[in-house]
Amino acid sequence: MGFNKRLSQVLSSSIRIPFDDNSRIIIMSDCHRGDGGFSDNFSNNQNIFFAALQYYYERDFTYIELGDGDELWECRNIDLIINTHSDAFWLMSQFYREGRFHMLYGNHDMVKRDPKYSNTKCKSFFCDSSNSHIPLFPGIKLNEGLILDYRHRPCQIFLTHGHQADILNDSFWRLSRFLVRYLWRPLELIGIRDPTSAAKNSERKSKVERRLASWSDKNNQMIITGHTHRPVFPKPGEILYFNDGSCVHPRCITGIEITNGSLSLVKWAVMTRHDRSLFVGRELLEGPVRIDDYIDKILLKAV
Repeated sequence: MGFNKRLSQVLSSSIRIPFDDNSRIIIMSDCHRGDGGFSDNFSNNQNIFFAALQYYYERDFTYIELGDGDELWECRNIDLIINTHSDAFWLMSQFYREGRFHMLYGNHDMVKRDPKYSNTKCKSFFCDSSNSHIPLFPGIKLNEGLILDYRHRPCQIFLTHGHQADILNDSFWRLSRFLVRYLWRPLELIGIRDPTSAAKNSERKSKVERRLASWSDKNNQMIITGHTHRPVFPKPGEILYFNDGSCVHPRCITGIEITNGSLSLVKWAVMTRHDRSLFVGRELLEGPVRIDDYIDKILLKAV
């Protein structure tokens, strides 16, 4: 199946969540939480991620994770991942308990699409401090796509990981997983990049982005994805393809916020005060841009 049909298929089967100008949503993806070893790219940013998520939790945001949250290609044991990054999982479980958490699956955590897997592996985790199992995401339903329905005007924002535009990581994801586990992971440890990865290969990255933008333009549809790890934030009047970036950038993480009926691209990183002390801070990269400004393009093209 071609990428256009795949994306349209996911759109038609996505769950819908209403939101309005009072809603607060943070969208992040591609955490690639690993086992804490040399190839765990999330480890360098785990404190930044926790600080950012704590900020959003305290301000009543809903957290949407757009796939590849866990690195289940390089590490088969999700229990080890949860144990390694237990603080992050504990905080995500607090979002979930309050109905403010949605998790989509990507190519690197595709196994989560099996309800038996997610209901077993994501139900609870062992907490060392309490020496007992505590709830994690009991009863969670993972989806491939999600639609945010804007209550004030006719507009829907389609969320998915974006691997559907990358045949090696979609139709042939098992082959790609095999190559990553047994070929590219060992080579990555000595500095050789994986040429099949859209996140690590600039040519493949651009190709996937062109496909996602083409589908968005053809279907006159706002779409937010991850997968390529490169943030994209169009101006009003441009093609409505957005990308939230990733949580494994060197020294920072990026995401897309939806607040007050507007979208913003933000970065979280370790920053320095005037007295040279360090802190985790938030920086606005793009926006805020009113959703109404994007809707005008949609309605104009629909005429």
